[in-house]
Amino acid sequence: MDHFELRDGVLHAEGVPLPHIAEEVGTPVYIYSRATLERHARVFREALGALKDPHIAFAVKSNPNLAVLKILANEGYGADVVSGGELTRALAAGMKPEDIVFSGVGKTHAELLQGLEVGIGQFNIESEEEGYELAAIAARHGKRAACALRVNPDVDARTHEKISTGKRENKFGVPLDRAAEIYARLAEEDGLDMRGVAVHIGSQLSTLEPLETAFGKVGALIAELRARGCTVTHADLGGGLGVPYKAGEELPSPAEYGAMVARVTKDWDVRLMFEPGRVIAGNAGVLLTRVIRAKRSGNGPPFVVVDAAMNDLARPAMYGAWHDFDAVEPSGERMTAHIVGPICETGDTFAMDRDCDALVAGDLAVFRTAGAYGATMASSYNSRGFVAETLVDGDRYAVVADRIAASAIMDAERVPEWLD
Repeated sequence: MDHFELRDGVLHAEGVPLPHIAEEVGTPVYIYSRATLERHARVFREALGALKDPHIAFAVKSNPNLAVLKILANEGYGADVVSGGELTRALAAGMKPEDIVFSGVGKTHAELLQGLEVGIGQFNIESEEEGYELAAIAARHGKRAACALRVNPDVDARTHEKISTGKRENKFGVPLDRAAEIYARLAEEDGLDMRGVAVHIGSQLSTLEPLETAFGKVGALIAELRARGCTVTHADLGGGLGVPYKAGEELPSPAEYGAMVARVTKDWDVRLMFEPGRVIAGNAGVLLTRVIRAKRSGNGPPFVVVDAAMNDLARPAMYGAWHDFDAVEPSGERMTAHIVGPICETGDTFAMDRDCDALVAGDLAVFRTAGAYGATMASSYNSRGFVAETLVDGDRYAVVADRIAASAIMDAERVPEWLD
């Protein structure tokens, strides 16, 4: 459920009509719903109600906006970060250092030190080499780093190949068949407190079966580690639960996910950790855009050119991803059209042969389910600026990320005097 609904023929975000935001802020613009973010955060937590004291850390990469993070911090969520920049954002939003998990396959020396200095709750180590480097840094600074070892269970998540992270050929984690020996060696390092294992096999999973398979392998690893005399008190099960991008699409619910986790892990005797991202933020945002014009080409459907582009919402160009596309003030008439942006790339295509609301130049429309992996993946390609972001709360809204003009980006560039 989200809070983007038609009222008197006009699409609203909670109590705010979208044309009002378009008039005051311009387009394209991201619009997030506070009520939806809070509802999804609570539904996910309630789904884990059968577990003892689960730790939930929002995957900051899915939506790092400070206002979004503040809402989730107020809901008691920690943060799963994959860079020093995300760590800085999580702290700025009020997330407690001890509730922050630092993931990512390529943490730099500076980022490892940053995490140690602020006292984060856990590093998810992705290689033996990273573990030794972290141990040395911690020892030099008189600290011990709480760590989990991320394992690669070689499980196909059955999702898009570019967001699959748990197969043997993916870059993430250590091979499952070597995990126990690596864990045991790292546990001997003075600077490390090896306390658990971590797994994350991909994003936008549409079935629970791959997750259950991966978790089963993690459970066997925990038993093997304890048989070796290793201490295991935590298990990080990552994220990956999918959201419906098409109206009427049925995916496993958080409640079904929680029931599966409770059943599979009932004998583990660990504190379970989770890193949801898309399932919290995805349906909590839309990208509002305006039609520039409709362009005919031959006898096929028209090209509806909108002012949003692949630099604003990259998922369709990168993954062939679907986003429902709806008029803000639908007339009841329908059309078949190719929905495209203005960038000089054929890849700047949101949809082909899409059955959608009839639209003409000047009309407003939205790409739905754009609250995750939307603004955070934006670029300035074609010397376009960065899109603005807004947050709605009941009948009020605020700009929570200013539009950055192309001229402001250019201000950061320099022409050396020797080119004069």
